[in-house]
Amino acid sequence: MGGETNTVRETAEEEPLSPCSQLFNSPDFNCAIIVTMGCKVKGNPSAIIDGLKHTLVNHPRFSSILEMKNGKKGQPSWVRTKVRVEEHVIVPDIDPDIENPDQYVEDYISNLTTVPMDLSKPLWEIHLLCLRTSNAESIGLLKIHHSLGDGMSLMSLFLACTCKTSDPEALPTVAVQKKQFGPTCYSGFFNKIWWLFVGLWFILRLVFKTFVDVLMFALTICFLRDTETPLLAKPGCELKPKRFVHRIISFDDVTLVKNAMNMTVNDVLPGVTQAGLSRYLSRRYVDQEATPKFKELMRRIRLRSAIMINLRPNAGIEALATMMAKKSKCRWGNLFGYILLPFSIGLETDPLEYLRRAKVTVDRKKHSLEAVFSMAFFKLILKVLGLKASVVLVRKLIHSTTLTFSNVVGPKGRNYFSRPSVVLYRP
Repeated sequence: MGGETNTVRETAEEEPLSPCSQLFNSPDFNCAIIVTMGCKVKGNPSAIIDGLKHTLVNHPRFSSILEMKNGKKGQPSWVRTKVRVEEHVIVPDIDPDIENPDQYVEDYISNLTTVPMDLSKPLWEIHLLCLRTSNAESIGLLKIHHSLGDGMSLMSLFLACTCKTSDPEALPTVAVQKKQFGPTCYSGFFNKIWWLFVGLWFILRLVFKTFVDVLMFALTICFLRDTETPLLAKPGCELKPKRFVHRIISFDDVTLVKNAMNMTVNDVLPGVTQAGLSRYLSRRYVDQEATPKFKELMRRIRLRSAIMINLRPNAGIEALATMMAKKSKCRWGNLFGYILLPFSIGLETDPLEYLRRAKVTVDRKKHSLEAVFSMAFFKLILKVLGLKASVVLVRKLIHSTTLTFSNVVGPKGRNYFSRPSVVLYRP
């Protein structure tokens, strides 16, 4: 490309790419994260640009370009640059009286997935759609290359750039699950012996369940594939345009079910998904009679989800200044592992049975180190066999499973960015 580039080299400071960033930057595994935000009022591009100059671009990842060949020892590295924020904020010309604005937003996001990111500038951009939808007065779309960080890192950074509408000096708050601790009283000889046996039993169960999960993980990479269903994608689908369908469900309804069933939100959502998949597949095979043989056939369907698990000990929001500190304990970047969550497919007369089955499966996965092993395994493969081998194995894992789940906790309440004119709904 001719003419002046949008970035100017500021220093010779370089930082090598982490193993996960190298993986996400490989040509066969080029991933980007797209975030949709709803604004309470009409978007103000100048206010957003002004806010970005004082917040987001101060983070090293958002003010660095990717050097593929000029890094140390010829390895890819991040190089700090001076960012022209105006070239990262895109405001398309949209007819405000468009007939179906919600469908337009979905089509816009779908087209956004087909446009590669410009490597000559930092790998992020914001699209401001001044279009009123059923849930917002305007829409902000953030496209960030996955090599910059995972969902937890990016959500913490974005929320650290905002403030509560009720208290402009306070950071947004997020719901953090309370840790459960065992009894604090261990006095008495028999009490200590009892908790010693409990600890040993816990360790034995942890080792056994981890061994079984690691074995299934290895078999999946080698040859174990989900059952062929209409939900299982065909090879090469990752090269086709993606469709993003946005639906809002009532969190009050989820909380009601969670409290009634003594579960967590992460138990309820897989249970609801399991029920939906079972009913969908039963309708697809509607020509089959609902006989015991057919029900048994449905239960034999192997349908799993590759779920990304955050491996950070701290799930809260880190202040922007803390994130940028050199010795910060905030683990920025991509720090997650995979677990394979099986779904039990079959029609149930009691809808709550889907939730009970899901809770049993999720509770079992909570007592396993599968996620830690998967991250360590892929890092080892990348170090020993190289990038190409790692990409092949990750693609093999994804192609062998039917679904991928990922969720990130959002803020409680509404927040504003830069000025009160831009108010963010809950993600």
